[in-house]
Amino acid sequence: MGSVTEVAKDFQEAEPVSEPDGPGLWRQRDFLLLWSGQTASEMGSAVTQIALPLLAVVALDASTLEVGLLTAAATAAFALIALPAGALVDGGAKRSVMIVCDVLRLVIVGSVPVAAAFGVLTMAQLYVVAAAAGVCTVFFDVSYQSYVPSLIRTEDLMAANGKLGTTQAFAQLGGPGLGGGLVGAFGAAGAMTADAVSYAISVLSILGIRKREEPPPARTADEPLRRRITEGLRFVFGHPILRRVVACTGTANLFSGMSSALVMVFLVRVLHVRPALTGLIVAGAAVGGMAGGVFAGRLAKRIGSARIIWVSSLVLSAPQVIAAAAWQGWGVLLFPLGWGIAYFAGMVYNVAQLSYRQSVTPPELLGRMNAAVRWIVWGTLPFGGILGGVLGSLIGVRPTLWVAFIGTWAAGWFVYFSPLRHMRDVPRPVPVPGPDVPS
Repeated sequence: MGSVTEVAKDFQEAEPVSEPDGPGLWRQRDFLLLWSGQTASEMGSAVTQIALPLLAVVALDASTLEVGLLTAAATAAFALIALPAGALVDGGAKRSVMIVCDVLRLVIVGSVPVAAAFGVLTMAQLYVVAAAAGVCTVFFDVSYQSYVPSLIRTEDLMAANGKLGTTQAFAQLGGPGLGGGLVGAFGAAGAMTADAVSYAISVLSILGIRKREEPPPARTADEPLRRRITEGLRFVFGHPILRRVVACTGTANLFSGMSSALVMVFLVRVLHVRPALTGLIVAGAAVGGMAGGVFAGRLAKRIGSARIIWVSSLVLSAPQVIAAAAWQGWGVLLFPLGWGIAYFAGMVYNVAQLSYRQSVTPPELLGRMNAAVRWIVWGTLPFGGILGGVLGSLIGVRPTLWVAFIGTWAAGWFVYFSPLRHMRDVPRPVPVPGPDVPS
């Protein structure tokens, strides 16, 4: 493989490809298996997001600090091991990694209802479960995003990522309600059984996939892990568009973390919404996300699969700022409307930028590219939450929300002032001629 700069140039100077609506995906058995398994897994994970903290609070009488630490344990792996995970994933079969991770998560999460049934459940076990499941999730997600391009054609990536994004948004909408119902019927520990079962369904669906990915290129046995990690970071930051995408996404996540930290405070203490209705209002965001996943491919076809990246950030997301203008009474409806618009535009943007990343990255770098990007852009979220809390205390909740929503929108200028501004469609990768291939 040539230098990172040379690789980036080879992929930029490719012929553009227009994204279809992707109806052919409905006839691709392997993709449908992957999609159905992920749908079950996403719903199960959404149930655990509700059931795990409830179990700590209700069954183990956990303090606020303990619940916060439990949440942190579940997400810490993304900051700690995402980069080495990408390097390790690129060195093996991604399908096998996904299967192993799902089996391990089945055992890890399934240990909770078993321990609860025998009366031996402790907070220590919940911490271990949250952290260990988080590690498996990091490896699975990096493998998953890197596996999709090997399963379908490049021109179907936009449609495929749109369908997978819709599944995630649907889980955010229906998962908490399903989790609450299962907790009421079977208790918090019993509800987590649904998550364990969802991993079993995911394993079966992946095992049913017939198409096999190309084996990774051979590497020298003594190649250090640090060098492999550095290759991924160098590719991302050496690519003139990818580094702007990372800057845009990381900045948007920083300000999104600010708004997310203040949502409940704004609704309950400023708008005086009854707690029972806050979930219904917040659900508006998930509806927007689902719509974004459904229409991402169609918008990309009409606007351009590359152009839609900055259009979604600067044009589609602009009305989100009305959420901060909501007032008591009927004016409260401005909040779910603005937040729904933010999630709609965010989903379109995520589908488009992920499809672009998958299209321009050489297969042998996909895992490290995805890990590097996720390590950076997810790393800004907790800082956004802290910043939101600090500014909310200093200047007030509503002014901080104005800053957050405007900042999320303004992040789009990173991708606008990049070569993307002069492109309509995502480039189709052009193989670099090798020594045995005539140029």
